[in-house]
Amino acid sequence: MKRWPTKSLGELAGGGQYGLNVAAMSEGTGVRFVRITDITHAGELRHEAPAFVPDNTPELNSYELKDGDVLIARSGATAGKSYIHHSFGERAVFAGYLIRFQPDTTKILPRFIGAFLQTPNYWRQLNSHKRAVAQPNVNAKQLASLVLPVPPLPEQGRIVKLLAEADELRKLRTKADRRATDLIPALFHEMFGDPVTNTRNWKRQPFADLLHGIDSGWSPVCHDRPAQPDEWGVLKLGAVTTCRYLDTETKALPENFAPRPELEVNVGDLLFTRKNTYELVAACAFVFQTRPKLTLSDLLFRFRLRPDAGVDPIFLWGLLTVPSKRKQVQTLAGGSAGSMPNISKARLMTLAIELPPLTLQSEFAQRVTEIRALEAGQATSRTHLDTLFQSMLHRAFNGQL
Repeated sequence: MKRWPTKSLGELAGGGQYGLNVAAMSEGTGVRFVRITDITHAGELRHEAPAFVPDNTPELNSYELKDGDVLIARSGATAGKSYIHHSFGERAVFAGYLIRFQPDTTKILPRFIGAFLQTPNYWRQLNSHKRAVAQPNVNAKQLASLVLPVPPLPEQGRIVKLLAEADELRKLRTKADRRATDLIPALFHEMFGDPVTNTRNWKRQPFADLLHGIDSGWSPVCHDRPAQPDEWGVLKLGAVTTCRYLDTETKALPENFAPRPELEVNVGDLLFTRKNTYELVAACAFVFQTRPKLTLSDLLFRFRLRPDAGVDPIFLWGLLTVPSKRKQVQTLAGGSAGSMPNISKARLMTLAIELPPLTLQSEFAQRVTEIRALEAGQATSRTHLDTLFQSMLHRAFNGQL
């Protein structure tokens, strides 16, 4: 194991500069304004929906970003999130809830600092400085005091190169995952077209004709933590919000509450968010797999289809997650001013459901099952790559790489 000298971030990159506190413009021809929300958890910069500031803003030059600048979020749930700036063809400045450090490249490579800012050692030091308030935060002095190992510059370059190669594999895996996620909506459109315009003239039936019933959940006061594998738990809205079922989005049922096994979620269930914001209500998820001992919350419905209804549940999931169809379902939501909109069972019963031939629905379901198997394999690959990268990070900053 190599033992390198350690230095503080302040010794290597200055004391830190707070960003520009001005109102952002969502459109215009000003200077690009980099905010906390523009930085991903992977430390990359989002370019969708960029913000700007007027190019005549006072003292703008003193906030202009340069290649190698290190930005660290100082406030909120994302305090500690970081980004290493590199030119992207636009002049850019940084916002007030970010702190900039400018590395002395005769001592340290910016990308080496960027790698350190992903290590458990960094997060341990940072968390020891966070103030326990409603919005966790750290200041420039605290960030400047963070200590990191400093190998010789050639060794830093070697480490950065190896980590970049490993990270590139993770990025390629992420791109492939996105393509796989897009396959199911594309398959539905190819096979059935837009259900709302219904140019293929599929027959329509009221949802009520297809249902044996709709199960409602319950709302016990739960622990404010996820359910452990051997505990009963209640699903949170997040289990369904993405239209992909997530059995990790749970709250643990207190020991003094008797569970309700009749509300336990099972493989093959079709779940629906009856209440949420207007943008998120009417999410629907099919349960391809789940851990046991999880029950519905009162904000979720479970559709129970009639065996002779002539509808495949996987097809129905695909139908209800088509953006145009979901918007149609969202129009059924009602609620008083200031409350979250709610979709009642009675209104859902009136919804018209497009029904292609069952053989075609079954073909869609089979192809979706094959795509899901592909996604499961990709998830395993992603886990292996993440484990490899974290192992390389650990070894790199312990002189073992």
